[in-house]
Amino acid sequence: MKHLLTILAVCLLWGCSALDKNKKSHILEGAWLLQQAETPSGEAIIFSENNHKQLRLYNGDSVRYQCTLIQTESALIVQPNSLCNVTVINKGNSEYIYLEETNLRPLTILDDSTIVIQEHGYCYTWRRNNNIANEWGQEIKDIISNDFLDDNNREIQSYVLSAQVREQANVIHVFIYITIAIIFILFAVIWIAIDNRKSRRRLQLQLQQIQEVREERSLTVKQAIEHVESTFFTSDEYETLQRRIATGQRLKEEEWHNIESQIKKVYPGYISQLRNLYSMSELEFQVCLLIKLRITPSDIASILARDASTISTVRSRLYKKVFGQKGGTKEWDDFILSIGT
Repeated sequence: MKHLLTILAVCLLWGCSALDKNKKSHILEGAWLLQQAETPSGEAIIFSENNHKQLRLYNGDSVRYQCTLIQTESALIVQPNSLCNVTVINKGNSEYIYLEETNLRPLTILDDSTIVIQEHGYCYTWRRNNNIANEWGQEIKDIISNDFLDDNNREIQSYVLSAQVREQANVIHVFIYITIAIIFILFAVIWIAIDNRKSRRRLQLQLQQIQEVREERSLTVKQAIEHVESTFFTSDEYETLQRRIATGQRLKEEEWHNIESQIKKVYPGYISQLRNLYSMSELEFQVCLLIKLRITPSDIASILARDASTISTVRSRLYKKVFGQKGGTKEWDDFILSIGT
C-alpha cells in the first residue's frame, strides 16, 4: 500500500511539473502588438492609434519574430525588423527574466493578454492579438524567417499580405484540385470503358466458340443430346418439379440445389458458362435456370413471387448487360436455350 501511495505521489508531482512546464512554454506564444512605452521620466507614448504598429510573434518561448505592420484598406504591409532566440526564466513569485540572445530584460505578466518588457530604461507594454495570430501568424513568421536568411546582404523590404489575393490563391488551388479530380475521373471512366469493351470482346469470342462447337457437332452427337434432353423432360423428377410449380409455391433452398444438379447432368457446361457471362444477382440466376428448364415466364413469375413485368424486365436487362445492346425477352430466352448443350 505504501509503495502504491508513493507511486501515486510521484505521478502527481510529475504531472504538476509537466503542467508547469507546459504553462511556462506558452507564456509568450502568439502575436503581440505594442500598445505603449513609458520613458524613464514617466512619460507615456501611445502606439495603439499609430498606423505603423510593432508586432511580435513567438514560437513558444524560444524564437521571437518582430516586424512593423502598416494597415491599408485592402492589404497588410509587413516590414521585417528582427529575428532572434529568446528564453524566459521563471524566478518564482510570478517574476520572470526575459533573455533575448544575451540581453537580459525584466518581464512582467499583467494578465493573459498583457505583458511589460523593460528595455534600455523603457517599459514596453504589449497586448496579445489573437486575430493576427490566427489569420496571418504563420505567413508573417515565414516572411521574417526568409528575410533574415542572409543577414549580410539583407535590405529593408516590404511584403504585402492581402486577404483578397489569398482568397484568389485558395480559389486557384481549389480549381487545380477539382481539375485533377476530373482528370482522374476521366481516366477511371476511360479505363472502365476499355475494360468493359475487352470483357464484351471476350464474351463475343466465347459465344462464337460455343456456336462453332454446336455447328461442328456430328449428327450422332446431336441425336445423343436430344435423347438426354427428351429423357429428362419426361422423367419423374421433371414432372415432380412441374407439379410443384403448378401449386404456385416458392421453391425451397434445397429444391434450387436439386434443380442445379439436374441441369448439370443434362447440360454439363451450362452453369459455368452462365456464371462467366455476367455477375448475376440471385434473382437473375434463378430466372436463367428456369428458362433452361422450359418454364414459362408466367410460371417463373409465380415461383419467384414477382410480377410478370418484372421477369420480362430482368430478361431484357440481362441481354443488354451481356451483349451491350437492347434486346427483347425472346432473344435472351433463345440465347439461354442455346448454351450449355
